[in-house]
Amino acid sequence: MEYSLSAVEVSNEESLRRLVRRKDMVAERVAFIDCKMPGSHLKENYSLIGPGVTQSKDQKVSLSEPHGFSLGVAAMPAGITNNLHVHYTAEVFMIYKGKWVFRWGADGKDGRVVCTAGDVVSIPTWIFRGFSNIGDDDGWIFTALGGDDTGGILWHPHILEVAAEHGLYLTRDNLLVDTQQGQPKPAESELIEPMTREQIDSLRKYTVEEMSKRVVRRDSRVFSGAALLDSCIPGHGGELAPVLGYGMTQDREHVPQITNPHGMSIEWGKIPAGGSIGKHLLREKQVIVVLSGAVEISQNQGESEVVQTIEEQDLYSFPADTWRSIRNTGSQAAEFILMTPGDHKKRIQWSEEILQAAAKLGFAIDPDGYVAPLALLPQKVKDLYAV
Repeated sequence: MEYSLSAVEVSNEESLRRLVRRKDMVAERVAFIDCKMPGSHLKENYSLIGPGVTQSKDQKVSLSEPHGFSLGVAAMPAGITNNLHVHYTAEVFMIYKGKWVFRWGADGKDGRVVCTAGDVVSIPTWIFRGFSNIGDDDGWIFTALGGDDTGGILWHPHILEVAAEHGLYLTRDNLLVDTQQGQPKPAESELIEPMTREQIDSLRKYTVEEMSKRVVRRDSRVFSGAALLDSCIPGHGGELAPVLGYGMTQDREHVPQITNPHGMSIEWGKIPAGGSIGKHLLREKQVIVVLSGAVEISQNQGESEVVQTIEEQDLYSFPADTWRSIRNTGSQAAEFILMTPGDHKKRIQWSEEILQAAAKLGFAIDPDGYVAPLALLPQKVKDLYAV
């Protein structure tokens, strides 16, 4: 009733291809030039959606299809460090497990912030950043990167120097050469040029206060039971909390805590035991990452329905223009991340069944795309529901 789209049907084979289970994620242990340095030698890098910024030609990419962003994982044991480097596009850390310290600045001394599971950190482009696992156990961070082409990264000159002592070199094309594995050392003209001190000093500086505005703590997320039209329907009850960018929330009071353009939106979602987010369609692709519990996703309409169960640490990529619903079949609340490309506000198309059920309870979507009392909407909207 809001607008119509030609829906794309998803086959069972395609649905299985778009499901990435934790057990099928493949780590690359020499993905970056610092991976043989003492204190950084136990890092694991996963490329789940797109290659991200890996510098290894051997990196396994779970889903190489362009999504408008990349999604990966930094997995590091206690005491391990990811060294100072610069990104050209957005880098967002979504901490799944562990206690981490993030530091930034030309020598990593401009500031630091400590984060734990459930926190989100967006580090600005064009500044040096590094991070370490300061907890007592293995850590796991989902990392979102802006764009399909991230441009790679720039390492601090000191890291390039130390890496060379371990036989690792970086070409101008941002590819790793490991001479300890028998690869020939590139000619000096083929190697990336280290940044000069003048270039490093010209980079923007961020204060701790400025960076703190780019950290969303687990306890500061604002969930809303009015974020989705169907939340009022018995047996549904899904909630959203916008974290970064303008996602698909339909609560007009919702404002993302990080608003500058990243090329994507990130929302936290949760569904109570036995609840669901009803049948809806998005124009955009969307990735769901389950953080706790498990959910059952259903795609397509009618007899062509395809169902998959997404468990903790699994992810699924919904194709654009497809119908889907998400149900929590477990005995506890399920929590997940929704990542959607684009800096624009996303608009949901609800199924006729959902629209009618919400209307009977007195709710509909206003012309601006938000949940509103049906009784206060224009008569032409009421006429659609014979109200």
